[in-house]
Amino acid sequence: MAQRNTAYIDKLNIGLMFVALLPAILLPFELFLFVYAILGPLHYLTEINWLHKKQYFTSHKYDYLGIIVFILAVGLLVFFHSKYKFIIPILIFITFGASLSMVLFKSIGKKLITVISCVILGGVLFYFFREHFRIIFSILLPTIVHVFIFTGMFILVGALRSNSSVALLSLITFIACSVVTFLIPPTFSFSSISEYIYGNYSSFRNINRILMRFFSFIHVDDIRTSYTNTSYIKEGDLTLFFSDNGVRVMRFIAFAYTYHYLNWFSKTSIIQWHNTKKRNLIFIIAIWIISVLLYLYNYKTGLKWLYILSLGHVLLEFPLNFRSFIEVKKQVSLKIFNYKQS
Repeated sequence: MAQRNTAYIDKLNIGLMFVALLPAILLPFELFLFVYAILGPLHYLTEINWLHKKQYFTSHKYDYLGIIVFILAVGLLVFFHSKYKFIIPILIFITFGASLSMVLFKSIGKKLITVISCVILGGVLFYFFREHFRIIFSILLPTIVHVFIFTGMFILVGALRSNSSVALLSLITFIACSVVTFLIPPTFSFSSISEYIYGNYSSFRNINRILMRFFSFIHVDDIRTSYTNTSYIKEGDLTLFFSDNGVRVMRFIAFAYTYHYLNWFSKTSIIQWHNTKKRNLIFIIAIWIISVLLYLYNYKTGLKWLYILSLGHVLLEFPLNFRSFIEVKKQVSLKIFNYKQS
């Protein structure tokens, strides 16, 4: 019965990948802003609720409080526009390392030693590789690494555990859909970069710029000439919104985020709406409705309102991410051992 249910979810997710892919190809900017505002808040709330039930996959019941301290520290630096905001990537790095210790060790002493080591190592890496360190830990890790790499890791874990051809097909489909976002010519995209879309996407542009540099080998950055009335767009942003490379990267981002959300909501056996306490359910729905209304009223206000929740769910998931990597190593080692024995 459990295997049949898993196979059903795998098949459902293959379908959801195509559901995410088609609008990502056609209307990447519009799709991203829509799912980020509508599905994003509900995802944060339901996942944190589920992680809390699972003790955040840490070795001690209250380890997660350490992660919350770092989340609040980042939030305070951002909201008060502190001159010390430059240390945010270091704080995220420390949280990342501390989360690993929460998975590997039960001893509080070992966890504290890990945190102190991360403080020192983070400071050294930041000093010598400041820009690269900032890009990895304050831009890529909380965004595209979280929604794409870690989602792919969860799919891989499922495929290795189940030995199911359908689960393996879901992993192949996930990779294939991601590649397709780059292969289909940008002439098949019909995004209209209105002043609303341009203004509200401003908070996410750094992700695009970094990925455009990374994927610059795919296509020469020729800016298409089929745009009009774009006086509100800065010259430096034309490549991001109108070049072939810019459109391909935006498709990839839109697909990654959309499928990340759909993948989560497909797992009703994990969310367990029916087993959620009534008080928690009312709280989740109320915050979600308020969040969506704020996005509708003013998108940037919605982003500010949900910044802590968005970053928080990423950081609180770190222990689970590490457990997934450990599980992949375990499953691969087991398969190699079984192969040698046969």
